Amino acid sequence: MLVLYKPHVDFLTEHAVDPDMRRYAIAQEGARHYIDIDKYGKYPFDALPRKWNDARDKFSEDSLQKHGIVPWWVQTMLYRLTDAFKEKNQVKILKLSAEIGHYIADAHVPLHANSNHNGQYTHQQGIHGFWESRVPELLADKEWDFFIGKADYIKDPGNFIWQRVLESAAAADTVLEYEKELSEQFPADQKFSFENRNGIIVRQYSSAFTKAYDMKLKGMVERRMRMAIYSVASFWYTAWVNAGEPDLTKLSNKEFSADDLKEFENLSNAWKDNKVKGEDREE
Repeated sequence: MLVLYKPHVDFLTEHAVDPDMRRYAIAQEGARHYIDIDKYGKYPFDALPRKWNDARDKFSEDSLQKHGIVPWWVQTMLYRLTDAFKEKNQVKILKLSAEIGHYIADAHVPLHANSNHNGQYTHQQGIHGFWESRVPELLADKEWDFFIGKADYIKDPGNFIWQRVLESAAAADTVLEYEKELSEQFPADQKFSFENRNGIIVRQYSSAFTKAYDMKLKGMVERRMRMAIYSVASFWYTAWVNAGEPDLTKLSNKEFSADDLKEFENLSNAWKDNKVKGEDREE
């Protein structure tokens, strides 16, 4: 599959954030990024049916949307990507590949599987971005290994993505508890620091606190990121196989249309307006 994806790695990287931008354009987008699975009881949350129709019949679609639908949305995106491969439509394949990667990665983030998604209930506001952005920003390039080998065919995508969600949910309490424990050991002037970013002085978690947190988590962030990379690659591969393994050197529709480019522009403009439609999960 390298013949398709490697030449377009810049596009995939740039447009992997399109789902986040879409949160600024449509209210329905937000629920596709998370699931507050703790709202359905205790681990392993057997009260929540794994199949969409069963869950909808039991809890109503409004309730499911309120608490997040990421494991179901990943499966919807897989069907769409599979259809794009069947159509041999390169533009559609690339757009959907970038976007499904985002949702799959979100499912690997512990705080995307917990209603206390930004520590708002435990006076830990900011922990979402700390785990998801600050820790990898500081450590990934120099210390982490993202070579994960070949992708695998996923026989049961539904079960696969639910297992990833359950792993995230199981880790959420540790993410929160360890930050709180470490905060009690660090004076405030050592927990945070001020750094220059593009000419602007910003307050953020200090390097010392970030490294201590990563050590306390015993590499959890790196492990989840590695698993996310493997999962994304395996979903791409699964969609291609399920589509009949079309020849990726003979795809059609290789140029983005005016409508495609307009869609990208609209997403960018909505993001620049900085007004999330619906609930902002990361504030």
